[in-house]
Amino acid sequence: MFKTSRFEDRAFKPLSIAVIAVSDTRDLETDTGGALLKSLLEADGHACHSRQVVRDDIQLIRAAVQALVADPGVDVVLTTGGTGFSGRDVTPEAVEPLFDKRMEGFSVLFHQYSAGTVGTSSLQSRATAGLIGTTFVFCLPGSRGACRDAWEGILTHQLDYRHKPCNFVELMPRLAER
Repeated sequence: MFKTSRFEDRAFKPLSIAVIAVSDTRDLETDTGGALLKSLLEADGHACHSRQVVRDDIQLIRAAVQALVADPGVDVVLTTGGTGFSGRDVTPEAVEPLFDKRMEGFSVLFHQYSAGTVGTSSLQSRATAGLIGTTFVFCLPGSRGACRDAWEGILTHQLDYRHKPCNFVELMPRLAER
């Protein structure tokens, strides 16, 4: 759907990516969205720093994200789940106040891409992303399909140093500039 190309003279730079599944009903064994993200990011050559499940609770989600962002060994945090409209879906409310810079375009691109696979049901997601300190944080829906759409349609490219014309990896050395 989107045009992609690579700088062939650049070497791949693996990132350390943490995965948080937000759910009241799943654990590590039954968390299929987080498991899929882990397998996709590792298949692309990145390292899964950690994977955990956190209940749908603003304070618990926020604490988990803050702990990972504070870890200098984490480049990217992916959350999956809690982005819908039910009463327990509070991931955006937990994470967005932490953003130093909000990534408005992520939600737009995610909805464009996922509309191709789920049609208007894409509207049921409040996927969001931003920068906290020097760590990119992406909040994805909990379904395997949505996780696959986000990874294959957007993240695999933007988290690859070889992607052109630009990508997030080449920005990372400059994120702490003031």
